[in-house]
Amino acid sequence: MRRVLHLVRKELLELRQDPRLFGVVILAPIVQLTVLGYAATTDVKDIPIAIVDADRSAESGRLVARFEASDNFTIAALLDATTEIDPWLDRGDAWMALTIPPDYGSRVASGEPVTLQVAVDGTDSNSTTVALGYASALVSGYAQDLLAALAPASGAPRREVNAEIRVWFNPRLVSRDFMIPGIMALLLLVVTTNLSAMAIVREKELGTLEQLNVTPLARWELVAGKLLPYGLIGIVDVVLVLIVAIAWFEVPMRGSIPLVFGMSLVYLLGTLGLGLFISTIANTQQQAMMAATFFFLTPMIYLSGFVFPIENMPAWIQPVTYLIPLRYFLVIIRGIFLKGVGLETLWPQALALLGWGLAVLVLATLRSSKRLG
Repeated sequence: MRRVLHLVRKELLELRQDPRLFGVVILAPIVQLTVLGYAATTDVKDIPIAIVDADRSAESGRLVARFEASDNFTIAALLDATTEIDPWLDRGDAWMALTIPPDYGSRVASGEPVTLQVAVDGTDSNSTTVALGYASALVSGYAQDLLAALAPASGAPRREVNAEIRVWFNPRLVSRDFMIPGIMALLLLVVTTNLSAMAIVREKELGTLEQLNVTPLARWELVAGKLLPYGLIGIVDVVLVLIVAIAWFEVPMRGSIPLVFGMSLVYLLGTLGLGLFISTIANTQQQAMMAATFFFLTPMIYLSGFVFPIENMPAWIQPVTYLIPLRYFLVIIRGIFLKGVGLETLWPQALALLGWGLAVLVLATLRSSKRLG
């Protein structure tokens, strides 16, 4: 037992002498628990909704005011025609669109039944189900208040307001159709980042970096030689995941497959650059693996919208998500799969993803060196 205690003491001394490992083991869990404790929520609130008020009457204004006053909804836009709904749902700027018919006020006043049309983005089936529940409850409560305020005499027709629900992009509300494209993005991030993070570190541990020092390779040549094999592995993973997703799980592919490969290449530029950057700040493969997992991959998974909608996170956390490449690629890959949209809609995310990838790759290249230590 004494020998075991000496060994334990030795390991603790080594841990204390390695400030990077100490930070990963002690500080990273505390920081992650603090930040992710706020971000990791399954509540659905502040649902962005676009409203088409074709009536513009006092009664339709009261219905719009109900949505505006609700804690569950945020009015993203007041549109003039139903033809303007598509771009808002395609871009994801609105999850739901409410259409009030042009004769709404007169039909309510005359006691005739009225039907409201609700179009909802069904890509995220869980959030969509909750949002539909909120919308149905709000419309039902409004209808009850309307009946109470305009209670007709006995035998007069009842004033009814009903919501006609139409689910777009994922009519069956199958969660698998939403999750599998996201899993593809997650796999590319984890696999290529971890592999490239070991690139330079492995040379340090094996002592072969000295041999590279005496070669005429330029810095960019060394970086390219290290990253290209893992980029090829990433493309192979894209092919395999597409085959399994479409052929086995029958996830609908409504967009362009060449666009999927093009955006995947842009995404890999960032994930490989991130792995290379991690390899420049770590001295051992263990450090590289733990730094990648604790400081980069885990926060990215939780803060990217892969598990929890970004709109539900606290306002002070949401700006942080703009620094996460997975956020942009999730919008791109799900938009191509389920919505069938192209670069005319996804160009903001594509541009942000390209900028992020170039920035981290340049930073990692500048930090990398053929010299030891």
